[in-house]
Amino acid sequence: MSSVAQQVVYVVDDDQGMLDSTVWLLESVGLKALPFTSGLEYLEACDTRLNACVLLDVRMPGMGGLNVQEEMRARGLNIPVIFVSGHADVPIVVRAFKAGAHDFIEKPYNQQLLLDSVQQALGRIDADRSVDEDHAQLQARMLTLTPRERDVMLPLVQGYTTREIAEQLGISMKTVDLYRSRVMKRMQAEHLPQLVGMAIVAGMVNPLKLRPDAA
Repeated sequence: MSSVAQQVVYVVDDDQGMLDSTVWLLESVGLKALPFTSGLEYLEACDTRLNACVLLDVRMPGMGGLNVQEEMRARGLNIPVIFVSGHADVPIVVRAFKAGAHDFIEKPYNQQLLLDSVQQALGRIDADRSVDEDHAQLQARMLTLTPRERDVMLPLVQGYTTREIAEQLGISMKTVDLYRSRVMKRMQAEHLPQLVGMAIVAGMVNPLKLRPDAA
């Protein structure tokens, strides 16, 4: 569960004055800011378990911002990158965005613009985590289904009628209805469209081929 107190912004800038002012700005709105004067120091300290983003200066001695971004990808550090630079020429901006940058802000930056970008980046992490948690819960429900319940669920979400499912499985329509009821309960689906949506998310069916053409 995430809260403002748990949101962290890594700030990487070799200009100590800029670094201090950016940290102060972020802390003034309740965010935790961790300052670094080199990309290498940041890379060694970065913790992907945190709800975090990084403000990264483009031009720094040693390892520049774009190189830090490349190393992040190599190390699997998948957190949003916001570049802050006084040298925002087009090739650098294009390269940054092609490599997956969340935003690119020119120095001297507008404070509100920077804060808005940071909040959007942190919000994206929350949204991604929420999707991951929902998917994990869905997979857990799928595992509670018996083989026969899965046998009924698949043609059900593909659009087959109760009669057709009964014929396919060699069981009575009443039995199909019984299994359908169990599937809906186990999957916590209130109606069939919701169950279909779950099946699509779980990769059980292709949304473009829910019902094959009748022979």
